[in-house]
Amino acid sequence: MSTKRIEAFKKSYVYSKPSISAKRAVVFTESHKQTEGEPVIIRRAKAFASVCESIPVTIFDDELIVGSISEFRKSGIVCPEYSWKWVNEEMDSFASRNQDPYCIDEQTKATLRQEIFPYWQGKSLEETFLARINPTTAKVLVDTGIIDNDSKWRNAVGEVTADYQDVVFQYGFGGLKRQAEQHLQSLEPVSAEALEKINFYSAAVLVCGGIVTLARRYAAQAETLAAAQKDAGRKAELLEIARICRAVPENPPQSFAEAIQMVWFTQLGSILSENSLALNLGRFDQYMYPYFSKDKANGAITDDKAQELIEALWIKLSEWVWAISSNTAKFFAGYNSFQNLTVGGRTRDGRDATNELSYMCLQATENVKTHQPGLSVRIHPDTPEEFLLAVCKLVSVGTGFPAIHNDRVGSAMLLAAGVAPEDARDWNNCGCVVPHFRKIGEWTSAVNINFAAAVEFVFNGGKHRISGEMMGLPGQGIDALDTYEAVEAAFCEQLAYLVKHAVIGSVTAQQIHAEMVPRPYLSMLVDGCMEKGRDLSKGGAKYNLGPVLTGIGVADSANSLAVIKKLVFEEKKYTLQEICRALEADWTGYEELRQAALACPKYGNDDDYVDSIAVRITDFYNKEVIAYNDYFGSRFNSAFMGISNYIPAGSVVGATPDGRKAKSPLTEGVSPHAGTDLTSPTAAMRSAAKINHDVHSGGTLLNVKFAPELLQSARNQRNLASVIRAYFALGAFHVQFNVISTETLRKAQEHPEDYRDLLVRVAGYSTQFVNLSREAQDAIIARTTYESL
Repeated sequence: MSTKRIEAFKKSYVYSKPSISAKRAVVFTESHKQTEGEPVIIRRAKAFASVCESIPVTIFDDELIVGSISEFRKSGIVCPEYSWKWVNEEMDSFASRNQDPYCIDEQTKATLRQEIFPYWQGKSLEETFLARINPTTAKVLVDTGIIDNDSKWRNAVGEVTADYQDVVFQYGFGGLKRQAEQHLQSLEPVSAEALEKINFYSAAVLVCGGIVTLARRYAAQAETLAAAQKDAGRKAELLEIARICRAVPENPPQSFAEAIQMVWFTQLGSILSENSLALNLGRFDQYMYPYFSKDKANGAITDDKAQELIEALWIKLSEWVWAISSNTAKFFAGYNSFQNLTVGGRTRDGRDATNELSYMCLQATENVKTHQPGLSVRIHPDTPEEFLLAVCKLVSVGTGFPAIHNDRVGSAMLLAAGVAPEDARDWNNCGCVVPHFRKIGEWTSAVNINFAAAVEFVFNGGKHRISGEMMGLPGQGIDALDTYEAVEAAFCEQLAYLVKHAVIGSVTAQQIHAEMVPRPYLSMLVDGCMEKGRDLSKGGAKYNLGPVLTGIGVADSANSLAVIKKLVFEEKKYTLQEICRALEADWTGYEELRQAALACPKYGNDDDYVDSIAVRITDFYNKEVIAYNDYFGSRFNSAFMGISNYIPAGSVVGATPDGRKAKSPLTEGVSPHAGTDLTSPTAAMRSAAKINHDVHSGGTLLNVKFAPELLQSARNQRNLASVIRAYFALGAFHVQFNVISTETLRKAQEHPEDYRDLLVRVAGYSTQFVNLSREAQDAIIARTTYESL
């Protein structure tokens, strides 16, 4: 069980609504006003250092791990250099908006509107992207839900795994600063390359100094509080906090407590630098274990104390909130910042890597029930049965954690992307379900592509049914489609058209990011940048992988094509024209046809009739995506992962031939469409396993929902472990489980105040059910609930 301290932290976290702070924006803007004309990377580094020198340093009551992004404990921050327009337009309705509302006071609004936004007008990443993007691409890309990449031009990129093993813990930020200073001593500004490197290393000195300064300010604050503290126990804690903050992150950590505080300071710096999602913690049980085992061996720490520190970190990770626009929130619902933490798996030389901390991380997630970190586990044939059973026990608790991954396929995905074998074996998860490695630079969630829109464009001559706008590839119309093969080929042509414009949007955004928003702080966390003297945004990482294009609605598209194949071309009961008229009417007046469509084979029931279509279209998608290279010449990557994107993507698409009504949700990842997987969970898993997961280097995702009674016994948890192993033996990559009753979810809708800490799996992440919009809640409720394995 959690300690009383952790329980108090959790209560504060669960019952607080995030508040928006302008502190970072004020300091960042003032710094930029003073550095006009200087190199962009220097300006950003100076602004970061100023933030570290100026923002409030608040230590909340009873804290063991310190550091906050603002004056509020649960907080979001504004980054006007990326986008200020959406904040200006939306902040008067922040508190009342449908998804992810925020508190913001009138003084903060006035500060932003009067002191901050006027300076950034015409200078933001968003404005530059919208001015530069191809008009044809913009028509289908900008806030349409057909293709969506606004998280890459309204926000920073994020999507980095800090390299604790070889960089952060090895050198500390003091050591990294000294490295940068040494590089500067050997450079003269005699060439364009030398000038770039001089600017990079100069910026490195600034950001490393900045994060050390912030830690020292926390040390001073802890000493001040200790001087006034009457409780001897708390006084000792504060003095120890002060000592730790003077040691790290400047120097390599020497103890478990120092290492865990250093992890949070590193994370805090990442947030302050660009406020982005998917700032991953990597293989926590691997890089933290040496400190734990040493401290435990010499009596410096107990299991209980280490457990409390881990749980305190879980709370810290959950307190900061990614502040985003209402449109972005539809795709990333639930205040989620996608800080993925991975345990289990294999070592770099292929041995089992499970250790005591692997189990303690599972226990921390069960104890605190926070939505962060996004806990992932890696399972391979030699994974101890005890660990897999511990994973299944956590599944049975019903938090939606952990995400469970096939270790072998994760490695294969990275091998396919060009990562060396020993590095591929050392992978972690990024964000949701993306196989990643700490020496990689990649946009792992670059664009969402709506497969169902491609189906719609086939039937509507390239027109968007709801708006009537031409958004697809103008086609000859359905009259020219006289075979099923012609229909599937027309779908693939429309899908290829969407992929092309997703690439255009990505390459354009990459170019602008490299020009406008270099990442000097995050470049310190990724191996390769220091050696090359090159910023992460310009390809400085050891490995540079192409952006990931995520497909949405695979099941809907395969089901729709199966209906056409069966009813029109095999049984000849209906014509394409009749189906088109039914779609235009949203099935009204065509109930008999709709019932026939609903009765056709559906993906998720281990039926090759439709599953083979899913395999073909996902293979086509991969081949189309990897045919393109990004701004740095790296190959694009495909994925079928899931966030809450399947809900807004469905809301912009009319009725589809599978019987789906207009504007209703699609399906996420490689999961079956909600309510259509009627056979068994193993049938759904066999359908998903038929897809060639190993080529989709951006990850694949399967959601399965169980009734709570199913996993109450140890026997059924062992059965689940066997099912997971069998599923992975088929070559699948990922599975995650919602273990919760529909009755409980309905009660939570009616009485949210009684269910504040109820976690559910949305897609590639878990979050509090009551923090989701009604539409998102209903989509989760609609999923098939299995009552037997």
